[in-house]
Amino acid sequence: MIAYHDRDWGTPVGLHEADRNAAAERLQFEFLVLEGAQAGLSWRTILNRRQGYRAAYADFDPAVVASYGEAERARLLADTGIIRNRAKVDASIGNAQCFLELQEQEGSFCAYLWGFVDGRPVVNRWRTMADIPASTELSATVSADLKRRGFRFVGPTIVYAHLQAVGVVNDHVVDCFRFAELTR
Repeated sequence: MIAYHDRDWGTPVGLHEADRNAAAERLQFEFLVLEGAQAGLSWRTILNRRQGYRAAYADFDPAVVASYGEAERARLLADTGIIRNRAKVDASIGNAQCFLELQEQEGSFCAYLWGFVDGRPVVNRWRTMADIPASTELSATVSADLKRRGFRFVGPTIVYAHLQAVGVVNDHVVDCFRFAELTR
């Protein structure tokens, strides 16, 4: 958990056009799958299975996951390295298909997501973890748009967690060293 916080959480993914590449798109898709899998569970549970998810989901290649059929769905539902919830597995495959459609329409998932904040991270100045909300107006807006596009397991709370994870929102508390690193 500490290494994830210190290296990954809140680092802007695909903020600049030069950084919008296949690796950034895969990372966006990875967090979309993982945040959806977390619904009703702890982040520690999901983080402990991150490598299992990477193996099961072809290193989060959305084009590969979008092509999964019944055999792959059955394989995922039997895979003890991931959360074996049928609704979450089905959503991850469907979301991969929606992800590809969105990329085609918007150019990239990164560009789409950063477009909601005009390409500038939202920097909150929370003093304590208790101050951080579970969702915001921004996450509700993004959630509604993703749902309109056919995505599932993308409610405002899940979307807010995604926005935090990929750095669209900086919710490190003000006395955290990462807050200073990410607001330079």
